[in-house]
Amino acid sequence: MLIRRCSVIPKNFPVTDCMAFLHGQRSLKEELKNGNIYLCDYKLLDGVEANTINGKKQYLMAPLVLLHKTPDDKLMPVAIQLKQTPGEDNPIFFPTDSEYDWLMAKLFVRSADFNYHELNVHLLRTHLLAEVFAVSILRNVPMVHPLYKLLIPHTRYTLQINLMARKLLISKNGVFAQFTACGGEGMSTILRKTMESMTYSSLCIPDDIAERGLKDVPDYYYRDDGLKLWDIIHKFVHGILSYYYKSDADVEKDSELQKWILDIFVQGFLSNPTTGIPQGFTTVAALVKFVTMVIFTCSLQHSAVNSGQFDYGAWMPNTPVSLQLPPPTTKGTTSEATMLETLPDVNVTVQGMSVLHLLSMQSTDFVPLGQYPDEHFFEEIPCKLIKTFQGDLEKQSEVIKVRNENMDVPYTYMNPTLVENSVAI
Repeated sequence: MLIRRCSVIPKNFPVTDCMAFLHGQRSLKEELKNGNIYLCDYKLLDGVEANTINGKKQYLMAPLVLLHKTPDDKLMPVAIQLKQTPGEDNPIFFPTDSEYDWLMAKLFVRSADFNYHELNVHLLRTHLLAEVFAVSILRNVPMVHPLYKLLIPHTRYTLQINLMARKLLISKNGVFAQFTACGGEGMSTILRKTMESMTYSSLCIPDDIAERGLKDVPDYYYRDDGLKLWDIIHKFVHGILSYYYKSDADVEKDSELQKWILDIFVQGFLSNPTTGIPQGFTTVAALVKFVTMVIFTCSLQHSAVNSGQFDYGAWMPNTPVSLQLPPPTTKGTTSEATMLETLPDVNVTVQGMSVLHLLSMQSTDFVPLGQYPDEHFFEEIPCKLIKTFQGDLEKQSEVIKVRNENMDVPYTYMNPTLVENSVAI
């Protein structure tokens, strides 16, 4: 969710042609021009005060990572700088460095990614947003309203699971405060900074993929599955809402609908116009897009960023929740021993893996995307549209299953049959 195409190397990341070893014969300048260079910039973590765990100071970096799309269509890291400000004590690491220098650099990136992913991509952009949508619909829209009928199944258990998260995970004495690099104060800082940078377009996968220049990234199944499923949801939402709103004027004069979106803008996005979140709806098209985003966020987006956490985090060095030695300031000083000393204590690892395992589990009374055990619509056309929606999801599920048969590591996290209808875990 952070990677984007890079056309100009940031000034605070002074990588040059003579430094970067690229696969193939082209220079860094040429590959930038050709659109084959990508950047992950964790600048939102810059200045976050790291935690103290088991009486030991922890370390959380704000790295920059340069990646190259190789001629054989692989995306490979080619340069890593672990802090935002360049300097002699902040070397740029390359794959050509010693084995443990390069491993250590990647280790700090993965730890930074865990903290960024959990707080911004997972907590803020799915759990807390879903709560905003749910509270506003309960507060402003009556049960007989078509918007209520359409969205209420996608809010199932969200308030309860977020209440549990506030008590056990992100509270003053919760897991994040006690066992992650960011700690409690850092968590608040990261959430505040990421909230300030969140935009409406970044929540809509077609806009987000375009803005980040990711159309040509190889093997990007989140994009491939997500765009197709966005279109399927959009078609369904358009059918339902067009049945009830025959014109843009119908949308404009619906006071309950307008109160719903204004409440989201004011309470959820703090009345910040730079987010691009609508303050009201003037067209059916604008309403359809926003409701599509709500359903996508509460189902597919949450599944994409949540369901695979244990799969990729169970091998602790791939996702260290914290690191307890500072990064190397000079190349050639890292060894296997120093790398092992940098990894978190056993109790920290156990807590992190336990949380990832719990979050990745399917809920005990799982309801897949597009299934509605509680009937809300009774008119003929909406009921037919629901059946068509379910059929479209089944077809896409089969497409994903067939593709996955030929993959060493199948991508299952956006298979509709495995996606929960709401943020319920």
